[in-house]
Amino acid sequence: MKNRFLIIALVVCALFNFNCTDLEEERLDEAEFGGQSEAVSGAIAPAYGFVSWVWRHTNYYGLQLIASDEAILPFRGGTDWFDGGKFMATHQHNITPTNDLVGAGWNQLTTNISRTLAAIEVLTPLADEGNAEAAEALYEMKALRAYLNMLMLDSWGLVLKKESSDQLSEVLRRQDAIDYIESELLSVVDVINSSRGPGRITQAAVWGFLARLYLNAAVYRDPYGTPNFTQEDMGLVIQYTDNIINSGAFSLSPEYFDLFNDDNNSNPELIFALDQRGVLNREHSRWAYWSISGSLFPRPEYPSADGTDGPAVTSDFYQTWVDAYGEVDPADADARFYQKNIIVPDAQLADFEGREQVLATETENSYYCVEPNEFEIDRGILRGTLWGPRKGDDGAFLTCETGVRIYPVKNKRGNGPEYVSHTLNVDFTNEGALHHTGYRCSKYQFSRTSPNGNNFSSVDLVLMRLAEVYLMRAEAKLRSDDAGGALVDVNTLRASRTARPDQTPEALEAIDLEIMFRERGFELYWEGFRRGDQIRFGKYEDSWTEKTDSDVNHRLFPIPQSAVDAASGIDGFLEQNQGY
Repeated sequence: MKNRFLIIALVVCALFNFNCTDLEEERLDEAEFGGQSEAVSGAIAPAYGFVSWVWRHTNYYGLQLIASDEAILPFRGGTDWFDGGKFMATHQHNITPTNDLVGAGWNQLTTNISRTLAAIEVLTPLADEGNAEAAEALYEMKALRAYLNMLMLDSWGLVLKKESSDQLSEVLRRQDAIDYIESELLSVVDVINSSRGPGRITQAAVWGFLARLYLNAAVYRDPYGTPNFTQEDMGLVIQYTDNIINSGAFSLSPEYFDLFNDDNNSNPELIFALDQRGVLNREHSRWAYWSISGSLFPRPEYPSADGTDGPAVTSDFYQTWVDAYGEVDPADADARFYQKNIIVPDAQLADFEGREQVLATETENSYYCVEPNEFEIDRGILRGTLWGPRKGDDGAFLTCETGVRIYPVKNKRGNGPEYVSHTLNVDFTNEGALHHTGYRCSKYQFSRTSPNGNNFSSVDLVLMRLAEVYLMRAEAKLRSDDAGGALVDVNTLRASRTARPDQTPEALEAIDLEIMFRERGFELYWEGFRRGDQIRFGKYEDSWTEKTDSDVNHRLFPIPQSAVDAASGIDGFLEQNQGY
C-alpha cells in the first residue's frame, strides 16, 4: 500500500507540474495518528505533515506576513536576508512572477493539495468496502483539500479542482471557486469526526472553514473591487461560529501565550493545529526563531539554538497599539502584547533594562544565574535591551554554580551597538536595516524538545482557535448592523485573558469597523491573517513603512512564471493574474 501511495503521489505531481519533494523524506511517524492501519495512516500522514512545509517562513507564511503591514524584512546589515530581494519586493508589493517567495508558496501549497488527492485515491476504495476508519480519514482529507484550496483562492484567486490523478486539473475562479470549496466542506460537515484532538480536522474545524469562506466570499467574488458583504453570507458566518461557540467543546485560554507553548496540543482553545509534539523531523519552530535576535539563545541546553534576525514588527503596526492605549504602555494594558519571563533579581542589574545605548557600566559581576531548563525568554513584542546566556571564547555558555549566567545580550553581528537593543524604527536604509533594528515578535515558545529550532519541536502550529471564531462572529454581526452583539463578543474575548489580571485588557465601550480591524490585529498578529484582513477592510492599498504601492491588482499574487510556462501548451488552462 505504501508503494501504491508513492506512485499515485508522484503521478499527481507530474500532472500538476508541481515541484514535489521526496515523499519518503516527508513521511510522518505513523504512530502519531493513533495506531490506525498502515494503509490509512500511510495515506494521511504525508498530507497532514506537509502542512508544516506550506506554512514555513520562506514559503506561504512568509508571503502572508511580509506582504502585510505587520512585518518588514530588510537586507540585514548588508549581509543577511537579501535572498534576491524577494522579501523587500514582497513588502513593497513590487512582486514579479519570478519572485522566489511566490514560487515557494505556490509550489508547497500545490504539492500539499496533490498529497490530499493521493490520500483520497487510497482511502476511497477502502471506505467503499466498509472500512469505517478509512471513511473517517477520507472525510478529513477532503476537508484538508478544501482548506488548502481556500489558501490558494485567498492568495492567487483560483482553486484547482481534480478528482482523479489521471485527469487534468480544472482551474476555478470567483463564484465557481467559492461553490467548489463550499460543496467540498458541506459534503463532509455532517459526517466527519467531532471528537479528535486539534491535530486532526474535526466537525468544528469544518464549521470554522465554512465561516472563513463566507466571511471572505465578497472579496473572493470580486478580488479587485469593493467587497459587497451580503446578509446571507454574514448570516452563515454567524450560524457556523454559533455552532462552535455553543458546542461547549472549546474555551478561551486565560494565559494568551499558553496558546503557543510546548504543551499547547491540550489547550482547549485550539480547534485545528499541526500536531508536532516532537515527532516531526522537519517541523516548524521557525515561527519561534525567525524574528528574534541572532545574538539571543533561548535554550541554554542547546548552544546552537538562536534567532536569525529576520523580520521585525513595523513601526506602523506597533503604532496601532500605542493609539489604542495612549499614555499606558501596551505591555501594561494588554496581556496579548507582552509576557515578561525574565525577572532580573538584583535591583542594580535591573537598571540595565530598557537602555538603548552601550551599557558602559557592566562589570564582571553583571549577571545572574539560572538553571538552563528554567530559562525562558520574554514573549510577545520584544523591545529594548535583551537578556540571555552568553558564550565564552570556546563557544560554550558561561556558567555558575547554579546553572548558566544571564547577561544583557551582546551584539555578535559586528554592526550596530555593542548590546542588542531593539529600536522602533526599521526600514530599508543602511541604518534602518542593521541587525538590531525593529521590535521583534516572540509569540511561539522556543520548544524544549527542539535542539536547534529546526527539528522536533513539540509546539503545535496553531491554524484555528476559538478566539478567531469569536472575532469572525463579531465582524459578521457588525456588518449586519448588530454593533451591540459584536461588542459583546469582542469584550468576551478581551476579558478572557485573566492569567495576569493587571494586563487583562479593559472592556471596550463601543465598536466600529476600525476598532474591529484593530482587535483582529491585537489578537491574531503574526498568525497569517493580516494580509487578508487588510484586503477585506479596504486597507491593503494604504501606505506604510517602505510601501507606497496602491495598485488593486496586487491584492492577488502573480502565478509563478514557471507554472504559467509549464501550462502554456494547454490553451487557456492557467492564465496569469491581471496586472502582472
